[in-house]
Amino acid sequence: MKKNDFLFIAVTLLIILPLVLWDKTFNAYLDFNRDHGMITSFIKFGILATLGEVLGLRVRTGKFYQKGFGLIPKAVIWGFIGLTIKLSFVIFATGTPIFLSYLGIEGAVDVMKQPFSSTKLLVAFSISVAMNVMYAPIMMTFHKLTDLHISEHQGKIQSIYQPINFAKNFKLIDWDVQWNFVFKKTIPFFWIPAHTLTFLMPSEFQVLFAAVLSVVLGLILALASLKSQK
Repeated sequence: MKKNDFLFIAVTLLIILPLVLWDKTFNAYLDFNRDHGMITSFIKFGILATLGEVLGLRVRTGKFYQKGFGLIPKAVIWGFIGLTIKLSFVIFATGTPIFLSYLGIEGAVDVMKQPFSSTKLLVAFSISVAMNVMYAPIMMTFHKLTDLHISEHQGKIQSIYQPINFAKNFKLIDWDVQWNFVFKKTIPFFWIPAHTLTFLMPSEFQVLFAAVLSVVLGLILALASLKSQK
């Protein structure tokens, strides 16, 4: 490991440890997240998903930053994507149990507040499948389009407010990687199981686990870019 690796780890621990070690800090975070879920989603994904991309850059190049990476634009874009992720959590966690109840599964609507059971596992799995099949591919493709947009503008701040040429960027996506790796492998083998576990957790732990997953999300999508360059 290089000196920058230890520095990176130290800064990360300084951010995480106050939440883990001090109850007051942890409770204040949970209270703020409960009262201002959209704001914390913007901040959480803006920081942590971008952190995942920084880690992906380290894996690809051996550096945590390079010219044209676009750290600030990526953080802003991830913040807005975080808003849609929070929206999808609310929609699918609310709507899927209602749909399962419509199909005749008794207790599906209220089971997530109860102790673990086979019905609770089924509902959590169903929420995860619905969200990852209907929402995740759109979100991941949008992220790729914005990533290409940021690269086109050499990572400059102006990429945040410049219009995205969607027609052009759609053609630039490596759909072999996007379909065969991002969609066909990461969604069924990682995201569906991971989000099933997420929805089985108490709500206060879902927040922390989603934060960890946002790091993994940024890392996976960054590594997908590496595969498309081969």
